[in-house]
Amino acid sequence: MINDSYFGGFILLGFPGQPQLEMIISGVVFFFYTIALIGNSAIILLPLLDERLQVPMYFFLRNLAILDLCYTTNIVPQMLVNIWGKDKKISFSGCAFQLFIDVTLCTVECMLLAVMSYDRYNAVCKPLHYVTIMNPQLCQGLVTMTWIIGIINCMILSPYAMSLPRCENHHLDHYFCEISAMVKIACADTTVMEEILFALCFFIFLPPLLLILVSYSFIAVAVLKIKSSAGRQKAFGTCSSHLIVVSIFYGTVIYMYLQPGNSPSQDEGKLLSIFYSTVTPSLNPLIYTLRNKELKGAMKRLVRKEKLSGETIGH
Repeated sequence: MINDSYFGGFILLGFPGQPQLEMIISGVVFFFYTIALIGNSAIILLPLLDERLQVPMYFFLRNLAILDLCYTTNIVPQMLVNIWGKDKKISFSGCAFQLFIDVTLCTVECMLLAVMSYDRYNAVCKPLHYVTIMNPQLCQGLVTMTWIIGIINCMILSPYAMSLPRCENHHLDHYFCEISAMVKIACADTTVMEEILFALCFFIFLPPLLLILVSYSFIAVAVLKIKSSAGRQKAFGTCSSHLIVVSIFYGTVIYMYLQPGNSPSQDEGKLLSIFYSTVTPSLNPLIYTLRNKELKGAMKRLVRKEKLSGETIGH
């Protein structure tokens, strides 16, 4: 029992009264978190070790891997500590930091996926001018822009959510400090906050989604014009991985945040949050590596190089 009068943080309830379900969830989360750590670390390191991967596509993919690694690490360790231990508390500053990172990275990923679709559009539709258009300055500028938008969005939403009156209610019905869960424990009228949240989600998530759809419409037309089946297959292979990742990310976000008056139940929301905070970051590297011959080739060359260096040292 915790004396709420003297406790300034929050108590993360998870699935109260269901310890067996929590243990199953923790095992699944730990498994996917391990995959996310290994997979995203590999994607971050491979372009640095192989010069053939030092092109715009892998620059953006490396940034996505860094994003996924930070996003899942922001949530999973605290979640596992709360499930496996008896203390389910999180300090006010710890909760604010977790919420800040969650909102920022989610916004940045949304923008980054749109930037990656623009990169694929130029690669497929304007191959002769691709290197000139997607120069290092533009690539770095686009990534910087996504971070600026993410931080601005966070600076609007996070302080507002953390400052809502809670009337000594510290029990957060979630695994981590997620913005919709913060709004639900407020003891004041949250209509304005919910309208702001919906409006920002609408204007931040839908324009990039439209850009992605338009980019891939042009890509589809360009691919159909390619006469050789090998060329079509290569173009489709480089774009299909990105489309799968976009579908998973946007499908979850739209279901969670862009359904006015039809939001998922609290338990359903928790499971969806676990999905996009642990499963999605682990699936992204698997999707890109399994469907990308260049990444698989780079991994094979790296393993072969390590074997040769090991044999040389042995002799």
